[in-house]
Amino acid sequence: MPASDRLSETFSALADPTRRAILARLALGETSVNELAEPFDMTLPAISKHLKVLEKAGLITRGREAQYRPARLEPEALMGIDEWLERYRKLWTERFDRLDDYLKELQSKEKKNARKRSK
Repeated sequence: MPASDRLSETFSALADPTRRAILARLALGETSVNELAEPFDMTLPAISKHLKVLEKAGLITRGREAQYRPARLEPEALMGIDEWLERYRKLWTERFDRLDDYLKELQSKEKKNARKRSK
C-alpha cells in the first residue's frame, strides 16, 4: 500500500476516540477483546469492528492462542505519522524561532526608546 494511503488509513483509524482509547490501553500490554470492551458501553461485536479498523491500519495485531485472541499494539505503525508530522514540526519550530527573534528585537528597541524618553 502506498505510504500516503497508509497514512490516510492510520489517521482515519485514529479519528475515533474509542479506537484511541483502545490503543492507549494496548500501550500497557496485550489483552483480550473482553478486557478491552470492559470500560466501554458497547457490545463485543462493536469493539471487534473497532479492532478490525485498527488492524487494517496496521496499528494492532491480533494473535490466536486457542480461544484467546490477544490484541497488541504495533508502535512501528505510528512512525509514519511521526515522520509526516516531523516536516511540520520543523517548519513551526523555524517560524517560532524567527518570531522569538523578532520579539526580542522589538523589546530591545522599546527599552532603548524608554531610556531616551526618561533622559
